Amino acid sequence: MSLTLQSARTGDMLPEHRFGPITRTTLALYAGASGDHNSIHIDIDYARAAGMDDVFAHGMLTMSQLGRLVSDWAGQPNVVALSSRFTAITPVGATLTCTGEITDRFEKDAAYFLRLRLSATIDDGTQTAKGDALIRVS
Repeated sequence: MSLTLQSARTGDMLPEHRFGPITRTTLALYAGASGDHNSIHIDIDYARAAGMDDVFAHGMLTMSQLGRLVSDWAGQPNVVALSSRFTAITPVGATLTCTGEITDRFEKDAAYFLRLRLSATIDDGTQTAKGDALIRVS
Protein backbone atom coordinates (compact mmCIF):
# COMPACT_ATOMS: atom_id res chain seq x y z
CA MET A 1 0.00 0.00 0.00
CA SER A 2 1.42 3.38 -0.95
CA LEU A 3 1.50 6.28 1.46
CA THR A 4 -1.13 8.96 0.77
CA LEU A 5 -1.95 12.28 2.39
CA GLN A 6 -5.02 10.72 3.96
CA SER A 7 -3.26 7.59 5.26
CA ALA A 8 -0.06 9.29 6.49
CA ARG A 9 0.62 9.06 10.21
CA THR A 10 3.42 10.16 12.52
CA GLY A 11 6.52 8.06 11.86
CA ASP A 12 5.66 7.22 8.24
CA MET A 13 8.38 7.82 5.64
CA LEU A 14 7.81 9.38 2.23
CA PRO A 15 9.11 7.43 -0.78
CA GLU A 16 12.72 8.59 -1.16
CA HIS A 17 13.81 10.75 -4.07
CA ARG A 18 17.24 10.26 -5.67
CA PHE A 19 18.95 12.84 -7.87
CA GLY A 20 22.28 12.51 -9.62
CA PRO A 21 25.04 11.91 -10.00
CA ILE A 22 25.58 15.65 -10.10
CA THR A 23 27.85 16.56 -13.01
CA ARG A 24 29.51 19.77 -14.14
CA THR A 25 26.83 19.90 -16.82
CA THR A 26 24.15 19.71 -14.08
CA LEU A 27 25.78 22.70 -12.36
CA ALA A 28 26.07 24.71 -15.58
CA LEU A 29 22.44 24.02 -16.49
CA TYR A 30 21.27 24.91 -12.98
CA ALA A 31 23.30 28.14 -13.05
CA GLY A 32 21.63 29.10 -16.32
CA ALA A 33 18.13 28.19 -15.19
CA SER A 34 18.40 29.82 -11.77
CA GLY A 35 20.52 32.83 -12.70
CA ASP A 36 22.97 31.84 -9.94
CA HIS A 37 26.31 32.07 -11.73
CA ASN A 38 28.43 32.17 -8.56
CA SER A 39 31.89 31.11 -9.73
CA ILE A 40 32.40 28.74 -6.76
CA HIS A 41 29.88 26.41 -8.45
CA ILE A 42 31.10 26.54 -12.06
CA ASP A 43 34.76 27.64 -12.23
CA ILE A 44 37.27 25.12 -10.89
CA ASP A 45 40.12 27.66 -10.85
CA TYR A 46 38.02 30.04 -8.77
CA ALA A 47 36.99 27.22 -6.42
CA ARG A 48 40.61 26.17 -5.93
CA ALA A 49 41.69 29.77 -5.28
CA ALA A 50 38.99 29.86 -2.60
CA GLY A 51 40.55 26.80 -0.93
CA MET A 52 38.19 24.14 -2.31
CA ASP A 53 39.31 21.01 -4.18
CA ASP A 54 36.64 21.45 -6.84
CA VAL A 55 33.37 23.21 -7.59
CA PHE A 56 30.32 21.98 -5.72
CA ALA A 57 26.54 22.08 -6.11
CA HIS A 58 24.47 25.14 -5.36
CA GLY A 59 22.71 24.85 -2.02
CA MET A 60 19.47 25.81 -3.72
CA LEU A 61 19.88 22.88 -6.12
CA THR A 62 19.85 20.61 -3.08
CA MET A 63 16.89 22.46 -1.60
CA SER A 64 15.03 22.13 -4.90
CA GLN A 65 15.35 18.36 -4.64
CA LEU A 66 13.85 18.44 -1.14
CA GLY A 67 11.03 20.50 -2.61
CA ARG A 68 10.63 17.97 -5.39
CA LEU A 69 10.41 15.14 -2.84
CA VAL A 70 7.60 16.94 -1.04
CA SER A 71 5.66 18.27 -4.04
CA ASP A 72 5.89 15.00 -5.99
CA TRP A 73 4.35 13.20 -3.02
CA ALA A 74 1.86 15.77 -1.69
CA GLY A 75 1.10 17.80 -4.80
CA GLN A 76 2.37 21.35 -5.13
CA PRO A 77 -0.95 23.02 -4.13
CA ASN A 78 -0.82 21.21 -0.76
CA VAL A 79 2.65 22.48 0.21
CA VAL A 80 2.06 25.26 2.73
CA ALA A 81 5.68 25.80 3.83
CA LEU A 82 9.14 24.45 3.06
CA SER A 83 12.39 25.40 4.74
CA SER A 84 15.91 24.02 4.81
CA ARG A 85 19.39 24.53 6.20
CA PHE A 86 22.54 23.54 4.38
CA THR A 87 24.76 21.35 6.54
CA ALA A 88 27.57 20.36 4.13
CA ILE A 89 28.58 20.84 0.51
CA THR A 90 27.36 18.53 -2.23
CA PRO A 91 30.38 17.65 -4.38
CA VAL A 92 30.46 16.96 -8.09
CA GLY A 93 29.78 13.28 -8.71
CA ALA A 94 27.53 12.84 -5.68
CA THR A 95 24.02 11.46 -5.79
CA LEU A 96 21.50 13.06 -3.44
CA THR A 97 19.05 10.90 -1.55
CA CYS A 98 16.17 12.94 -0.19
CA THR A 99 13.94 11.57 2.55
CA GLY A 100 10.99 12.80 4.52
CA GLU A 101 9.37 11.63 7.73
CA ILE A 102 5.93 12.58 9.03
CA THR A 103 6.54 14.07 12.48
CA ASP A 104 3.05 15.34 13.25
CA ARG A 105 -0.52 15.17 12.01
CA PHE A 106 -2.84 17.83 13.43
CA GLU A 107 -6.06 19.73 12.91
CA LYS A 108 -6.29 23.51 12.83
CA ASP A 109 -9.23 25.65 11.76
CA ALA A 110 -11.17 22.61 10.48
CA ALA A 111 -8.30 21.49 8.24
CA TYR A 112 -5.76 18.71 8.67
CA PHE A 113 -2.01 19.18 8.26
CA LEU A 114 1.15 17.10 8.23
CA ARG A 115 4.52 18.29 9.49
CA LEU A 116 7.54 16.67 7.83
CA ARG A 117 11.23 16.40 8.71
CA LEU A 118 13.40 16.40 5.56
CA SER A 119 16.95 15.29 4.88
CA ALA A 120 19.29 15.21 1.88
CA THR A 121 22.35 12.95 2.08
CA ILE A 122 25.07 12.00 -0.37
CA ASP A 123 26.57 8.60 -1.16
CA ASP A 124 28.88 8.45 1.86
CA GLY A 125 26.02 9.25 4.26
CA THR A 126 26.89 12.91 4.80
CA GLN A 127 23.80 15.03 5.35
CA THR A 128 24.05 18.09 3.10
CA ALA A 129 20.69 19.64 3.98
CA LYS A 130 17.90 19.26 6.46
CA GLY A 131 14.55 20.90 6.61
CA ASP A 132 10.88 20.93 7.40
CA ALA A 133 7.66 21.10 5.44
CA LEU A 134 4.04 21.72 6.26
CA ILE A 135 1.43 19.98 4.12
CA ARG A 136 -2.30 20.66 4.01
CA VAL A 137 -4.28 17.42 3.87
CA SER A 138 -7.80 18.83 3.62
